[in-house]
Amino acid sequence: MSKLWIKAAAVRAVKTTAQTAVATIGTAMAIGEVNWVLVGSASALAGILSILTSVAGLPEVEVKEEK
Repeated sequence: MSKLWIKAAAVRAVKTTAQTAVATIGTAMAIGEVNWVLVGSASALAGILSILTSVAGLPEVEVKEEK
């Protein structure tokens, strides 16, 4: 794993975590109460899954490494 891969995977994971938090909070607010433990655990799981998915390959890293 290169520094470029680590940076790209981290950026993707942070974005995925934030998107999951926003979606979970929005859904919970529609129901009437935000369960912060659920928001935190769903967001953390999404971030972990993003990192694991990145192991399969990151197109932006592969393009830059080919140059």
